[in-house]
Amino acid sequence: MKRNLILAAGLVATLSACGGGGGLFNRARPDEFAVSRQAPLVVPPDFALVPPAPGTPAAATVDSRGEALQAMFGPAAARSASENATLNAAGRANAAAGIRSSAGDPDTQVVDKGATTRDIIAAPEGDGQDARAATPQ
Repeated sequence: MKRNLILAAGLVATLSACGGGGGLFNRARPDEFAVSRQAPLVVPPDFALVPPAPGTPAAATVDSRGEALQAMFGPAAARSASENATLNAAGRANAAAGIRSSAGDPDTQVVDKGATTRDIIAAPEGDGQDARAATPQ
């Protein structure tokens, strides 16, 4: 008897979930027949390719990277007189063209600057709030 009562309660609970509201078939959803088609893309009527003028360089010979840099950043800014004087005093004319490729070369001769320079280079990064200075005695 007790088993039949539990079975009946389970059946009633299961059937009650199926009732009311229509479930899947009575929900609000978009009407698939009301969708309109988009107009196809068309070429604008004023679009016309013009042949290159005589004497202009062919498109394959133009440096596209240089033109892109020129378009993004513009021409090189003129240097001031003081900047030119500083560069000339630093030896701008004597700089080797490939110096950047040989700066990290293991055969490059370097000068030992001492323990102080090594300590400065090996110092941890920070904002200077906890910095301490000590003088040797």
